[in-house]
Amino acid sequence: MVKDKLVEMREYLTANTWVNIDFKQSDQGKKIEMPPVQKAIRTDQELIALPDVNPEVIQTSNYYDLVANRESRRQFTDQELSMTELSFLLWATQGVRKQTGKHVFRNVPSAGNRHTFETYLAINRVESLAKGIYRYLPLEHALVLETEFSDGAELEEEMKQAANMQSFFASAAVGFIWTTIPYRMEWRYLDCTAKMIAIDAGHVCQNLYLAAGAIGCGTCAMAAYNQAKADALLKVDGKDEFVVYMAPVGKV
Repeated sequence: MVKDKLVEMREYLTANTWVNIDFKQSDQGKKIEMPPVQKAIRTDQELIALPDVNPEVIQTSNYYDLVANRESRRQFTDQELSMTELSFLLWATQGVRKQTGKHVFRNVPSAGNRHTFETYLAINRVESLAKGIYRYLPLEHALVLETEFSDGAELEEEMKQAANMQSFFASAAVGFIWTTIPYRMEWRYLDCTAKMIAIDAGHVCQNLYLAAGAIGCGTCAMAAYNQAKADALLKVDGKDEFVVYMAPVGKV
């Protein structure tokens, strides 16, 4: 019955999820090597260095104002983002603050410091970047081009399709698309993985809201997207890596 399923899902959100976990049975408990914190790049890809994070891009630094004025924006101007602005947004959402051995500490919290997300960008209007799909490399604070679109209209159409026909995603200067690689969390948390990933996604997108507001941009969290088309746009397999969240960013 549907009601029974709903009750089961409610229970999954409780702390009782932890009761039956035997951490000795996790891959971490079995001393299996920790999975990489960042996907490797292909041999044919070149790093696109991002500018150093510069607080001068911030227009509003009053925390009260940023929180009080936070809202979802679905209309954007045609103005492009600068590379410095994009650098700031990526730093705020997945940027690295320090690295100790294989452990990487970022500007957002994550359960057990597992950080399962990869950040992809559908670039429409960003200074000096060709239209296309890019991926952020937090360790290097750089980008790599995944797919270039010589036809901007084609990119916008594919963005709209991925966004379940919500055209405001395709009209943004840049579309943030987060995938998850679940094994990074499963390696430690087993049955708690899905809950931890969902919680972590909220941390990332809230930082995007505040960072976008700080530089005169707007965003809108999107959980209603077309899974198959979003995965296809990024060329991920939909099983070991798949889209979990999207958000457009543009000037308002």
